Amino acid sequence: MPNEVTVFIVDDDEEVRDALALLMQSIGLNSETYDSAQSYLDAFDADKPGTLVLDVRMKGMSGLALQSHLSSFPLHPPIIIITGHGDVSMAVQAVQAGALDFLEKPFKEQTLLESIYRGIEKDAEQRGEASKVAEVQARVDRLTSREKEVMGEVVAGKRNKVIAYDLGISQSTVEAHRAKVMEKMEAESLSDLMRMIFSIKQE
Repeated sequence: MPNEVTVFIVDDDEEVRDALALLMQSIGLNSETYDSAQSYLDAFDADKPGTLVLDVRMKGMSGLALQSHLSSFPLHPPIIIITGHGDVSMAVQAVQAGALDFLEKPFKEQTLLESIYRGIEKDAEQRGEASKVAEVQARVDRLTSREKEVMGEVVAGKRNKVIAYDLGISQSTVEAHRAKVMEKMEAESLSDLMRMIFSIKQE
């Protein structure tokens, strides 16, 4: 597993934090430990890849509250909830809100590691998709205002003749703009262009 990923451990129990950090070290994974949800949130850096192991019940901000805060960011680590007896209903809430998994204490090390590896893989997938979307947006930003207008009409399924009428320009001018759009967007076909535009509208 690449060293640049980090397992973020948020638990107000020092023994749990230390044990999990030692486990991560034993398998060559970087880790950062936090004794509260707020301390993690204060240090949060969306650009750092990894996964988050989060205790659901802590003093101050709860794990659920931290999860809610993180959901407002475009990108955050997948969350693995760890919970004590009696907190299962809270853990289920967390999973319904998008957490990757929940484990009830005491849990087997191997079970946690399997969840962590899944979290790291999911994080890599999310970052890959986010990178693709950012690239598409960068291409859109390079278009002129008129090219964006033409692209919008093309993606809406309008023919060149109709676009020319709607925009008050000649059909040959529409064709020229359309060719430029396809070139700048690096689209191989109309369906390829539509897929790109759909991806950024989903964000």
